[in-house]
Amino acid sequence: QVQLVESGGGLVQAGGSLRLSCAASGRTVSNYGMGWFRQGPGKEREFVAAVTSTGDRTYYLDSVEGRFTISRDNAKNVLYLQMNNLEPEDTAVYSCAARLVSDASYFADRYHLWGRGTQVTVSS
Repeated sequence: QVQLVESGGGLVQAGGSLRLSCAASGRTVSNYGMGWFRQGPGKEREFVAAVTSTGDRTYYLDSVEGRFTISRDNAKNVLYLQMNNLEPEDTAVYSCAARLVSDASYFADRYHLWGRGTQVTVSS
């Protein structure tokens, strides 16, 4: 059974940076497409970024493109989300997810495995 555990969240001022990590245990996720989603207070869960199993293709929410970078280290079984120039609107619980196929997806219901999430709070 694969477990996904996020870390790296916290409180940061607007304009600051955070790097989220998602560590997988139980088995390798190197063959799985993976993504980051977030849910802000009073909001629906939304797609943030995704990456294919090999890392050759990435996808981003328009509002984070150019500020966030998704990457993965398959040797370490870890997914990352580097977040720069953070805005108060980025405040949310960020969760990582994995699909049991190599491609990535924008859609949450196409992911099979989920972490519990890590809180990111951006103050103005």
